[in-house]
Amino acid sequence: MTKDSTSLPQGNCGDIPDRLLGDDMALAAENMEAILRSPSNTLAQDDRALLDKVEMRGVRMLLELNKPELALQADAITSTVIVFGGTQIVERHAAEKRLAEARQALAAAPDDGRLRREVSRSERLLGRSRYYDEAREFARLVSIDNQCDDRRDFVIVTGGGPGIMEAANRGAFDVGCKSIGLNIKLPAEQQPNPYITPELCFQFKYFALRKFHFILRAAAVVLFPGGFGTLDEMFETLTLRQTHRMQPVPIILYGREYWAKIIDFQRLADEGLIADEHLDLFSWAETPQDAWRQIVQFHDRKPPA
Repeated sequence: MTKDSTSLPQGNCGDIPDRLLGDDMALAAENMEAILRSPSNTLAQDDRALLDKVEMRGVRMLLELNKPELALQADAITSTVIVFGGTQIVERHAAEKRLAEARQALAAAPDDGRLRREVSRSERLLGRSRYYDEAREFARLVSIDNQCDDRRDFVIVTGGGPGIMEAANRGAFDVGCKSIGLNIKLPAEQQPNPYITPELCFQFKYFALRKFHFILRAAAVVLFPGGFGTLDEMFETLTLRQTHRMQPVPIILYGREYWAKIIDFQRLADEGLIADEHLDLFSWAETPQDAWRQIVQFHDRKPPA
């Protein structure tokens, strides 16, 4: 007998008990306790076991659609600037520490090829650490003149994690402005970075809904060097623009030297796999000021000083 059942006699169907069970007050009291404990007596909105069922996936997706939307509306956020980039690109002192640790490990085992490669990778990432500083500066430029009490435009939005995402949220934080983090539950839990506006830090289960909220209010997309996740978001955004499934926005690849090594866009056009005009769906930027200027000019706003 489970804790939520009573000692109510269970006879065969059609059997008549030899006593009126409803006259047994102790049995009725026990049954009342079982009623109050039963999940069926819980409001559906409070029934976590129900909400976790596979059959309730649609409800969970609807919640992930509406929860951020209501919060963004409440904060009068009308447009956003998306910043994507790698989690491994960290500020210089952290990159230097990582390199020092890699060199120390190699010194203890100089014949280990894996450790030699780790030193090489850490050296490259140290060279990329400038992108952390530039993403931070870019977010400061975007945020400082575009947030007021009744309307907030060009609010920085990131995936909420470390690296370039942290840098962008941090830039808005530097100047006392709000920014958004769209975090997601992953097998290796991703902790939100500490610079996101608390009431605008959202946790997602579904990539699809997270991507929807990235794009919905986007006024620009800026992609700093990154890996699979950054590439995923870049190609998705380019595809949405290519197929006219999202609003026109500037898509800016920051750091041409990096991107030109990773992807040969011109080759795609030369091979006939994309149209020549699809190369105009994105542009390049080398400085925070240049990236911000392109966004301003795209939206015909007053150029920044």
